[in-house]
Amino acid sequence: MSLGILFWNAERLKFLEESAALLAAAGADVVLLVEVDVGMARSGNRHTVRDLAARLGMGWCFAVEFVELDLGDARERARHAGSSNAAGLHGAAILSRSPLERPALVRLETSGRWFDGSFGERRVGGRMALLAEVATARGPVLVAAVHLASHTDPADRLASTRFLLDAIDAHAPGRPVLIGGDLNSSTFDLETKRDATAVASALVADPDRLVRPEPYEPLFAHAAARGYAWRDCNLEGVATQRTRPDGTPRPPFGKIDWFLARGLLCREPRVLPAVDAQGTAISDHEALAVTVEPEGGGTDR
Repeated sequence: MSLGILFWNAERLKFLEESAALLAAAGADVVLLVEVDVGMARSGNRHTVRDLAARLGMGWCFAVEFVELDLGDARERARHAGSSNAAGLHGAAILSRSPLERPALVRLETSGRWFDGSFGERRVGGRMALLAEVATARGPVLVAAVHLASHTDPADRLASTRFLLDAIDAHAPGRPVLIGGDLNSSTFDLETKRDATAVASALVADPDRLVRPEPYEPLFAHAAARGYAWRDCNLEGVATQRTRPDGTPRPPFGKIDWFLARGLLCREPRVLPAVDAQGTAISDHEALAVTVEPEGGGTDR
């Protein structure tokens, strides 16, 4: 039994109807989402996950990554000035056509570094991953939706990846696994990423650096050493970022969204444009899709 799985950083899930249309057309059995809101003014103060799942006829689980202490980033604060959040929750979700078993939340950091607003938003919480199992004829497959830090560096993303893989092994040893994530594999630390001259110089030295970031992000070597592969479940060299209608972010773009697979046969990797019927962006990330099936029966707990 194969599973069609989609991963998407839905950027708050602000455009609910358009997002539902995109996901319905993709026809995935399981949808892994990060950057989804519950009770945020910027996304209509809705429970976006519940409402999206209802439109798709899927079950769902949601986990809180951050409690938002304001209306969002600088653009969102300006756009929604005078509004208030009904709940102020932001996190990750998994939607599925079949039952989700043994869901679990993995906290990848507890630094509290978002609290003081130095990253442009005031929040309580930290990066995390949401796990769940989905049954197949060959046994359960563990799926994970993860969002790694964009405001740190490759060493920090490696540390989070190591922690995540350890947590997966403890939660579901021997299971086939598909991780879908915004790994923020920019290849730079935050200071360098904000320096356009430094980025331009790095791209002169290696023009493919942003779309083939594996040599610069040690998380990939660590994942490979732990039995995870990515070449069969991702399109190589394809950027997964796009510009919003307000003109941000601007190129150059990188491949920062990925699938990592263990114990799975992967085929038909795709990058789906995150646009509405008129071609207008509904997220600053494209969606990823792949079809997977277990290589064997897996190992029971």
